[in-house]
Amino acid sequence: MDFDQPLAAPPGDGFGFSVSRPVRTGDVDPDNRLRLDGIARYLQDIASDNLDAAELADSDPVWIVRRSVIDVVRPALWPDRVHLHRWCSALSTRWSSMRVRFTSDKGALIETEGFWININPDTGMPTRISDQTMELLARSTDEHRLKWRPWLGDPAPEPDGTDTAFPLRATDIDPLQHVNNAAYLHAVEEHLVGRSDLLEQPHRVVIEYRAPIRAGEHLTIRRRDDERSVILWFLVDDAVRAVARVSGVHY
Repeated sequence: MDFDQPLAAPPGDGFGFSVSRPVRTGDVDPDNRLRLDGIARYLQDIASDNLDAAELADSDPVWIVRRSVIDVVRPALWPDRVHLHRWCSALSTRWSSMRVRFTSDKGALIETEGFWININPDTGMPTRISDQTMELLARSTDEHRLKWRPWLGDPAPEPDGTDTAFPLRATDIDPLQHVNNAAYLHAVEEHLVGRSDLLEQPHRVVIEYRAPIRAGEHLTIRRRDDERSVILWFLVDDAVRAVARVSGVHY
């Protein structure tokens, strides 16, 4: 099953981009655990930092995420300092799979992977990655025929799930007039309250974005629980805009 597949190992030559930053109190829960929305913000920040450091922000300035995978093996706890290492694990002409490994001075380990699509800032459509960026990404992978394949299967929501309204805030909207990736993970955090059985073990979060959620739209989240996982459907007028699943993972 795609949901359970292992993430790509780091490149043997150590190639990639690295940054470090402190865990901040604005990104942790009452137990001092680095929240999922905090992880999402760190992933967005290192992506921007990587583009700037490689001087590629002009040639390929806009990227959107189609899928995020977050494996919390050992959570980061405040106070701590996390070290992020980012590299490309697969690519095609218009998108790439980007891995980020979080480690910390106190032993945290969080493995992530994002399916990033290069977007033309004028048309808003997927566009070819520039030659300079392709050369950079190809240094850490031999997989140059990456294809999109959903990990969460049929996006149709369970008809008997529990529905909850999730009002959008002005701070949830990004420069593309879409709900920011971190805001989706804020919603996931809300629905993990009471599921300490998942948070207290190594767990995987997969969220796939099917269509943007925009400012002013009315968002409903449909939830289904079982012994192993929580599944969430992000609905606007009964249409699925995103799907998320949280489940235990073996490491």
